[in-house]
Amino acid sequence: MGLPVSQRFKPLDFYNQSLISGYQLLPFRFIRLDAKRYVLTNEVGEYVVLPQNLLQDFVHKLLVPNSIVYNQLKSKHFLLDADSSVALDLLALKYRTKSMQIANFTSLHMFVVTLRCDHSCPYCQVSRQSHDRTAYDMSAAYAHKALEFTFQSPALNIKIEFQGGEPLLNFDLIKEIVLAAKQKNLTHQKNLQFVIATNLSQINEEILQFCLEHDILISTSLDGSEDLHNANRPRPGMNSYQSTIQGIQRVRSVLGIDKVGALMTTTKASLPRVTEIIDEYIRQDFHSIFLRPLSPYGFAIKTKTYEAYTTLEWLEFYKKGLDYILQINKQGYQLVEDYTSIFLNKMLTPFGTSYVDLQSPAGIGISAIIFNHDGEVYASDESRMLAEMGDKTFRLGNLQTDTYEQMMLSDALLDPLEQSLCESSPMCQDCGFQAYCGSDPVYHHATQGDYVGHKAFSGFCKKNMEILRHIITLLEDDPEAKEILFSWVRN
Repeated sequence: MGLPVSQRFKPLDFYNQSLISGYQLLPFRFIRLDAKRYVLTNEVGEYVVLPQNLLQDFVHKLLVPNSIVYNQLKSKHFLLDADSSVALDLLALKYRTKSMQIANFTSLHMFVVTLRCDHSCPYCQVSRQSHDRTAYDMSAAYAHKALEFTFQSPALNIKIEFQGGEPLLNFDLIKEIVLAAKQKNLTHQKNLQFVIATNLSQINEEILQFCLEHDILISTSLDGSEDLHNANRPRPGMNSYQSTIQGIQRVRSVLGIDKVGALMTTTKASLPRVTEIIDEYIRQDFHSIFLRPLSPYGFAIKTKTYEAYTTLEWLEFYKKGLDYILQINKQGYQLVEDYTSIFLNKMLTPFGTSYVDLQSPAGIGISAIIFNHDGEVYASDESRMLAEMGDKTFRLGNLQTDTYEQMMLSDALLDPLEQSLCESSPMCQDCGFQAYCGSDPVYHHATQGDYVGHKAFSGFCKKNMEILRHIITLLEDDPEAKEILFSWVRN
């Protein structure tokens, strides 16, 4: 039997009096930044860095009104006093804005048009098939059912991304999907965008002209200089690097310099060569780079490539790389580290992110979804990769047998979404970095066997916490770096 209301809560006059005589604490969390300082964050991602003595004074309501620290905490919604007449309404507005991507719903729809590939990358997350095994191509029937599914999303912005294998090995289907999607969009009136994720080995004039006509973007992989790229991404003839660079140049000559982007993956061989990798991106006139670690899915598990290095080793790689990127920017060449930029946008703007791994609840299904070549539908690209090794935990259904409603309301999606809400996850709910992080259920299922995982042993948590400490330290202690990092915040 519960306690009477009068015993659970103080009378209303008590709270009114507290505002007249001092200030009231608004919800916040804190975490140690270094030996002397703490980071305080509130529900909407505003942050303040305080030494321990001022944190204690704040909590015990001993701060002097209108002092610098007092006004800083008040302006960022950490405290409420008698003059804060609109503070709670403004805080609620900021919270709604941060959560807008949930209401916007699924925008990224990925089509695996084939598993065939002419590369044999040891870190590949997909069980790729040989060049001539057309049984692993998506059928036109599945493609059109996937389009029906895509246009049922309430999202105004729809991105269709073609993946593989090497998707250009089934370019005829890509053409069919693009033309059919644009025809459907005459009715649906979405903001429609297309991306092809390709190694560029199959690029030709016909493909480029079609991409030009339909404003299709290109995403490719570039792991570093020639010997490193060829070792990481081998193909017959060992000319993967040459093929990629020539492909980038051809795309730029027809589509424009901003129509092709590149991603790298960090292997064990990459660890001592981060500055060389960054130099290669500069040499190829890229202005962004994603220092991306290996993922524990698919073929990367089978070959044990994922176990090639520890989270701490990758963090050293990242920190050294970020320091070098900041030096490059100081010398006048603008180069953005993309993962850092995602965090900065969450920290310094009123908006959330569409990046699946850093959402609460997780972005699987509700931000991105993937249609496999065989009609199977998965909650994310990583879910599909997990299924390649026989684990279909995140399989939502099949385009042939299941409806949109059945898949989007399935326990395979709703259960991990419920358990990935950071605000209620063990250890996440108290973490001072919660507002910037996520609770990736696919990663934790793959590495620990359940959606939540034990955060003390989570490489995902260790990685993000150390990156955030590093970023905030730079913002607090290095004015020149702060100016550069602020320039990475996107509108």
